[in-house]
This record gives sequence, structure tokens and C-alpha cells, in this order.
Amino acid sequence: MDIVLLAKAAIMGIVEGLTEFLPISSTGHLILAGSLLGFDDDKAKVFDIAIQTGAIFAVVLVFWHKIHSTVVALPRQPKARRFALNVLIAFLPAVVLGLLFGKAIKAHLFTPTVVASTFIIGGFIILWAERRPPGSVRIENVDDMTPWDALKVGLVQCFAMIPGTSRSGSTIIGGMLLGLSRKAATDFSFFLAIPTLIGAGAYSLYKERALLSVADIPLFAVGLVFSFVSAWLCVRWLLRYISTHDFVPFAWYRIAFGIVVLATAWSGVVTWAD
Repeated sequence: MDIVLLAKAAIMGIVEGLTEFLPISSTGHLILAGSLLGFDDDKAKVFDIAIQTGAIFAVVLVFWHKIHSTVVALPRQPKARRFALNVLIAFLPAVVLGLLFGKAIKAHLFTPTVVASTFIIGGFIILWAERRPPGSVRIENVDDMTPWDALKVGLVQCFAMIPGTSRSGSTIIGGMLLGLSRKAATDFSFFLAIPTLIGAGAYSLYKERALLSVADIPLFAVGLVFSFVSAWLCVRWLLRYISTHDFVPFAWYRIAFGIVVLATAWSGVVTWAD
């Protein structure tokens, strides 16, 4: 296996892990990083989706107690069944809309210009969400969510099919606008990521299996490992961060980064691959 290619896989894994659960769009960063590294062919696109599984393993590890206690309590505790049902309900809209429109979105919207534009738009939405009045919070804990709350968060998650929007950003900021506390929205976003990203990764690997071979195992393994480690560090940091901070810095980061990408593309300083 080419050492340079493995190094690119490691970089992409780190980018995935550090950005998957922050409201800054992992897909957008992977598209931009892949463009700069020349790692953006059809196999690379499958790789980008598959290594999300590494990030999900990190979430499972961090939230293992909650996941384990919920599974064990399913036969006897209504609260555990309601929580599991809420995650399932929130997961379904992305499945339906992904199957209907996923191919068209990948064909037309996976470009650096679209990513940069949605970075900027998403940044202003975060600033708007963080200005909501103090009394707008209805739900302090994920266990207090209703199926209707879960469905609304699931529908908001579908905006993340547009690259650069951010799945975490859609669910966290969307959840906050729908009345969830910052902690409840963040926690539910983590739990919803488990079926969403595992499902997307498995489906992508199955659909594009003709592109892959046994020789690709080291490439994917490196990406998964680096994605897992960086995501584990990021999730642990984010849980501490939200206890005392808001998401405004991420909003300004999105806006600044989007402007830089658009400026370099229009000026010709950087040739972003479409």
C-alpha cells in the first residue's frame, strides 16, 4: 500500500473525527480536504462515508453507560422504550429522503462553492439560535422529549444532506430552536448519529462494493482508527465545553472559513476541485 495514500487516509480520518460532532460540517471539511489532497475520486467518496463509523464508535464508548442501561431496561421501563422510540423516529426521515434524493444531491451539490456558501449561511443561523430568549427552553433532558419532538429534530437533520450544512449543526441548533436546552440538543444529536451514520456507511459500502477490493482494507482501517481517536477526544471536549459556553465561536468560524474558501476560489489562489 502506498505510504502517501495511507497518510492522506490518516489526515482525512482526523478531519472526520474532529468535525463530525461539531456544528461545522464534517462532510464539508472532508470535501475541501479531499480537494486539496487530491483524494476526491469515487472511492474516496465511499471512504469519507465509511470512516464515519470510527467516529460513531467513539460516541458509543463515551455514552456506553446510557446506551447499555437503556437496552437493558427496554423490557421493563417505559422511559427507556420512549427514548429508543424517539431515536428511531428521528432517524427515519433521513432514511426516506436520503433514498429519494441522495444520488441527486451528491451529483450536483458536493462542490467546494456549495460547501462554502452553506458554511456561511449556517454560521448566521447559529448566531440567530444563540440569541433566543432565556424562557424558550422547554426540554432540559433527552428523556423528557416526546415522539413529536423527536420527529421535528429528525426532519431538521435532513437539511444536513446539503454538504456544508452539518448534521450535528442541524440537529443541535435545530433542536435548540425547537425548545431543547443546549445539553439536551447536543446529547440527542450524539445518540441520533449512531443509527444515522452507521446506516449511511453500511449502505454506501454495499452500493459501491464494486469499487472496493481486499487491497483497500489498510486504507479504510487507517481512516477508521484516526477517525475514532480524534472523535473520542473531540466528544469528550465538547461535552465539557457546552456546560459553560455557547456555539457562537463556531458560527464565526463557519462564516470566516466560508469566506476564505470563496475568496480563494474566485481569485484563483486555490484551485478547488469540483
